[in-house]
Amino acid sequence: MENFIFISPNYPQGYWMFCRGLKEQGARVLAVIDTDYNALAPELIANFDECYKVSSFHNYDEVYRAVAYFAAKYGKPDWIESNNEAWLDLDAKLRDDFNVKSGFSYEQIEEFQSKAAMKAYYQKAGIPVAPYILPKTLEEAKAFAEVHGWNLVLKPDHGVGASFTWHIHNPEELEKYWIESQALCLQMILEKFITGNVVTLDGLADADGNIRFLGGMNYVSNCMDSVQNHDSIGCYYNFEISPERHQLAQNVVSAFGIKSRFFHGEYFELTEDQPGIGSTGDLCALEMNFRPPGGFCPDLINYSFDTDIYRLWGKVLLTNECDVQETAPYSAGFVGRRSGVDYINSLEMLMSKYKAELLGVEVLPPAFASAMGDVTIKARFTTPERRVEFFADSFARRITEN
Repeated sequence: MENFIFISPNYPQGYWMFCRGLKEQGARVLAVIDTDYNALAPELIANFDECYKVSSFHNYDEVYRAVAYFAAKYGKPDWIESNNEAWLDLDAKLRDDFNVKSGFSYEQIEEFQSKAAMKAYYQKAGIPVAPYILPKTLEEAKAFAEVHGWNLVLKPDHGVGASFTWHIHNPEELEKYWIESQALCLQMILEKFITGNVVTLDGLADADGNIRFLGGMNYVSNCMDSVQNHDSIGCYYNFEISPERHQLAQNVVSAFGIKSRFFHGEYFELTEDQPGIGSTGDLCALEMNFRPPGGFCPDLINYSFDTDIYRLWGKVLLTNECDVQETAPYSAGFVGRRSGVDYINSLEMLMSKYKAELLGVEVLPPAFASAMGDVTIKARFTTPERRVEFFADSFARRITEN
């Protein structure tokens, strides 16, 4: 029996399903939690063998003692994972300290969390990247802009989501946001702006680095605009992925050395020809995440493929196998709408018109709402045309004339 130590299976709430996937494959699931036992979901309690509570995952000594306790009682851990961006470095440090070889080392994770360092791996896979610099001074940043033009993105080299990410159009904006970033003591990366739509290639790689499952998501709007401009946002999974993109994803997985884990690769799909980058429709690398896609995207995968990605993950990790179809019978997605926006179509109207496709409506907590909207509507479709209609109806807003 393999010993699987799961860090923070209590958050996000649906992560108990990962524990279920492991239990079904015969693993001993040992949970490290940071909340009271009585507050845990019954489904989580039913799918671990034992849990150990710590006061905070930021207290490494406490978490170390939890793993040491499990190791003393059950034997050496075979796996230590959280599937959570916030704890990837914690997972890796614990793996190093307990000599667990089933995942990336701390040194590797630290490198991979740098957006600049990722670019070399994408280039190794043959994927173009945006020109960039890690400026140490404002003068260096201005010199880069003089070469590449005043259409740039300034963002933290280590960071998650669209926080402290700015679209730069002129020297005044660069100086303003450079001063803001330095006050936060952040190492920033300055990149040439890429004109394109954000798409993803999300999947599972086995112990040999072969992709066992692959899905592709398209964003409607993007996280940066959503956060900065209070825009609506949405995304959906595609019915199928072309052989060319499947091979591209495999090249990237091989370049990064991704094995026995999720990957969530983000790309720009070019909407116009861009010299030195590619032609319309080509992909340009954005960043790689070594975890499942965030929020409720795993559930959108399930709704699209009529599968259970939580179980598939457990099967890939513990048996190195996974049988799934190459195409999805549905395209599931969501729309995130903002409070205070004057939408043409009410939530009630959308729920009525798309009743046959509706999966659920949810009010999000502030931690997720900043990027994903205050109210989300999830639905799945059998045709691209109906999907397009849904997003158009959901996003339509009245234009106020000044």
